[in-house]
Amino acid sequence: MEKGLISVDRWAEGSEAYFLSHLHSDHTHGLTSSWSHAPLFCSPLTAKLLPFKFPGFDLSLLRILHPGTSHTLTLTSSVLHVTAIDACHCPGSIMLLFRGDFGCVLYTGDFRWEATCQRATNARHVLRNALQNVPLVDVVYLDNTYSSPIYDFPPRHVAAQKVIDIISSHPDHEVIIGINTLGKEDLLIEISRALQIKIWVWPERLRTMHLLGFHDIFTTDTSLTRVRAVPQYSFSIGTLESLNRMCPTIGILPSGLPWIKKSLQKNEFLSGSFLTSRYKRGKWSANSEAEIDDQIRNIGSPEKIDKYMYTVPYSDHSNYEEIEEFLKLVQPTRIKGIVASSSCYIEPMYYFGRLCRVDQQTQKLHEEQRRKESCKREIEAVSSETSFGGDNVQTGRDRSKASKGKFSGVRLRRFSRLRRTHRGAKIQGDNCSDQE
Repeated sequence: MEKGLISVDRWAEGSEAYFLSHLHSDHTHGLTSSWSHAPLFCSPLTAKLLPFKFPGFDLSLLRILHPGTSHTLTLTSSVLHVTAIDACHCPGSIMLLFRGDFGCVLYTGDFRWEATCQRATNARHVLRNALQNVPLVDVVYLDNTYSSPIYDFPPRHVAAQKVIDIISSHPDHEVIIGINTLGKEDLLIEISRALQIKIWVWPERLRTMHLLGFHDIFTTDTSLTRVRAVPQYSFSIGTLESLNRMCPTIGILPSGLPWIKKSLQKNEFLSGSFLTSRYKRGKWSANSEAEIDDQIRNIGSPEKIDKYMYTVPYSDHSNYEEIEEFLKLVQPTRIKGIVASSSCYIEPMYYFGRLCRVDQQTQKLHEEQRRKESCKREIEAVSSETSFGGDNVQTGRDRSKASKGKFSGVRLRRFSRLRRTHRGAKIQGDNCSDQE
């Protein structure tokens, strides 16, 4: 039985090579300091940060993939061509374009490609060039975190200015910003530069900042600044209430997630969240400061979800419109979401299958939806016939739930198969067992 070929963000043994898109914990689940299955390929910055997250890791296993360049790997059973592309998500994050006997597969990892981001523009150019000699992309493994039209938020530089405005409007307050252990460095740097202040971070985060090359902006001395970036897990309304007993304090949560407010109404196609009405969608521009000021004013006031807490739509994941533009560029045959189980999961083929070269799965989804609607109409008809005293007696109920998925895989062209579980993807030989 032929063993697996490669695994991406998936760390069970059985593959010849392993690839890491970035160091967020949902992509490193199963990777440990003692892990030693095979060579591990990642970006230079991820390789620099990985020993800090996994002390004692065997560094001889690391192989560097430079973003913007293509690499040829000779494995036991195949020659693999891989192009690393800047994902603009967090430090070191990359997309991976694979070509081999199995066809062509693009794994996005987590990514944010804004129209106004120069790094994203450069990354699009790299991807476009890499695809020139590719007949088609068989599968895109997509960051589907916000793959529904209800997710609509502005570019990060606009959201960052809103954070700065909140801080500036509270000159006598301590400010707490909830962040993860990696990511949103650009936001903190913009705050520091705009307000000419240092940013407090906890000791482990300071070490990460130093590894990233930021030596003068961040501090662990609370007496030097009133702005503190704290781990998101310690960020809560209860914490803010306790802090306000000692001194005036506000909290800011920079995230795309809180901006999910408006639900679909009957016969309504939702093209954005409640934030959408506050700016003209698709018109973000970085051409002039005046235009940026207009964009910021159009957002309106940041949402205040508590007496002491604000949320600002600063997201390191692409919104619906950005995902749509990305898929128009790639035009894959199939799409698979890499977020397989979450409260906001939605099957990406439902909305984006129309952008695929082959959209049979989308057709199946629409046919299934039509069958459900037809069944619902029949139930409603029966319900209206069994009314009593002017009140309808319902004979059916809505059993639909938010989709939570996990997919077992799809056979690729030629001899191989691409498989994806909750985290990561695995390309295997045709005779491999279907067991994970």
